[in-house]
Amino acid sequence: MPSRLDARATRHYFDSAFHCPAVKVLPNEYYVAAGEDIMISTVLGSCVAACIRDPRAGVGGMNHFMLPEGDGDSPSSATMRYGAFAMEVLINELLKAGAARERLEAKVFGGGAVLSAMQQMNIGERNARFVLNYLNTEGIPVLAQDLGDVHARRIGYFPRDGRVMVRRLAPHHHKAEVLIAQREQVAAQTASAKAHTPPQIERFSAPARPRFERFTRPSTATS
Repeated sequence: MPSRLDARATRHYFDSAFHCPAVKVLPNEYYVAAGEDIMISTVLGSCVAACIRDPRAGVGGMNHFMLPEGDGDSPSSATMRYGAFAMEVLINELLKAGAARERLEAKVFGGGAVLSAMQQMNIGERNARFVLNYLNTEGIPVLAQDLGDVHARRIGYFPRDGRVMVRRLAPHHHKAEVLIAQREQVAAQTASAKAHTPPQIERFSAPARPRFERFTRPSTATS
């Protein structure tokens, strides 16, 4: 069973599109930055990523979970695969880094039905519903969301100022990233089977790079 330390993302790189240091968060991982000028990135299919920050402290982070909740009686439920545990870990790590719980705010992404042949399990929809319900219960306002639909998504989160850049990936474009998201969705659906057996957008463009979208409008989710 992975520990919280094991689940912290470690894949650092330099992002040539945004000209900044970055860290890649894979499924079942998280990353928290305190005052760092860094981008946190991930690719999502049916999985969901919650981007949470304390704007006053400049502390923010992202997780990436595959399923909403596991069997509470099973030790395997206490892993980053499950949203209930992944949200707890991310929030606790933010507080350890200096965030105040009453100032936390969130932006949430993912939950796409990327593979049409396997939509009957509704994993993306369940993940999206879970994260919104969780944040509402915890009193953390959702400032922006891009959930559901049939797209894989590439997310770039800047925790120091709260920007999130989203690129929706069409199946016939960006094949490597879509393949990652599809593999992630298959893994989530396999795990689920075992366990049970629109905001306003500011467009961003860079030369010779795919278009991103910046989410800025507060959602109607209640705190």
